Amino acid sequence: MAAKVLAIVLAGGEGKRLMPLTADRAKPAVPFGGMYRMVDFVLSNLANAGFLKIVVLTQYKSHSLDRHITKTWRMSTLLGNYVTPVPAQQRRGPWWFAGSADAIYQSFNLINDEQPDYVIVFGADHIYRMDPRQMVDDHIASGAAVTVAGIRQPLSMADQFGVIEVGPDGKRITSFREKPTDAVGLPDAPDQIYASMGNYVFSTRALCEVVERDAADKTSKHDMGGSIIPMLVERGEANVYDFKDNEVPGSTDRDRGYWRDVGTLDSFYDAHMDLINVHPVFNLYNFDWPIYTDQPPYPPAKFVHQWGERVGRAVGSMISPGAVISGSLVENSVVSPKVKVHSWAQVDGAVLMEGVEVGRHAVVRRAILDKNVFVPEGAEIGVDLEKDRQRYTVSDNGVVVIGKGQRVEP
Repeated sequence: MAAKVLAIVLAGGEGKRLMPLTADRAKPAVPFGGMYRMVDFVLSNLANAGFLKIVVLTQYKSHSLDRHITKTWRMSTLLGNYVTPVPAQQRRGPWWFAGSADAIYQSFNLINDEQPDYVIVFGADHIYRMDPRQMVDDHIASGAAVTVAGIRQPLSMADQFGVIEVGPDGKRITSFREKPTDAVGLPDAPDQIYASMGNYVFSTRALCEVVERDAADKTSKHDMGGSIIPMLVERGEANVYDFKDNEVPGSTDRDRGYWRDVGTLDSFYDAHMDLINVHPVFNLYNFDWPIYTDQPPYPPAKFVHQWGERVGRAVGSMISPGAVISGSLVENSVVSPKVKVHSWAQVDGAVLMEGVEVGRHAVVRRAILDKNVFVPEGAEIGVDLEKDRQRYTVSDNGVVVIGKGQRVEP
């Protein structure tokens, strides 16, 4: 008989480092890749793997996230399948989630209702493809209390990650530390470390036991990575799952093993640039493992005008349905639905979210424009960064970011 599995997606993150994109929405609800929301990637991985009982724990500015999940992620009720957003229910008292572990603790009723053998706990704000079935199978075979997904990274970058250190067998976790400066390399690759992907598979009894114990510790930060995993590591009951062993149907040699934490504006921008190469670093065109999302009834994208320099064209870019490129040039960009780029405008290296309008003769370079931003005729973004810093957000790497609904100054 197949094991019973419940998937819990942690989607309560505030996403302060992605401001202003998170000024009006939760981080997992931030649009990504033209057509999608960040949360669609983890939900697609779970759905493609056949895990169809999924709860999404939400908290911070969750309306657009709740609405997206409710509209988009509808499963057949005939077999008892569901994807449902669950806000902080305050079942344990009049307080919000104090951390990811506390979110699980306050949601024990969800586990009690399903009585699963295993619980998948995944984050909601990473861009990647993964077949969770293989990780669950590895966990069951190991007999561990928890299995933590690890992705190999250079030892020199250890101070940027939560680092998983393992014993001689390469499986049993001996240490789980945040951003150590003295990390130890892997037994089979001394120049590499395992960085935690924030994805866990628990045996249900072990999860409930350690989360309840953590809830009673008033000094705890109540964090899955910072509190719960170290408890199980200390007991010798934690294993690592090597992400490089995960085989996703339809993956290419170039995009196999891709995973990106888009927690900053620069990583968010870079992840978009990974989509648009001729041979993408992350390939959205893998039809064997699709990324699902809401598909409104938009018309096809349209390119109009061909007269002199007034030619509607896009090169090295992804153009979503409902977009109109009118007598303008779009290069190296990701264009979302209902975007309008007017004649003689130039857009290069930009992420334009839904409803953005770029006026005639305007220039947009290395920028992220959130939904419904209006760029008036002749305006320039990304040309004079010092001027842009006075009016907008500019990332460490010089990407100009303009918040939702903002009207750009001429």
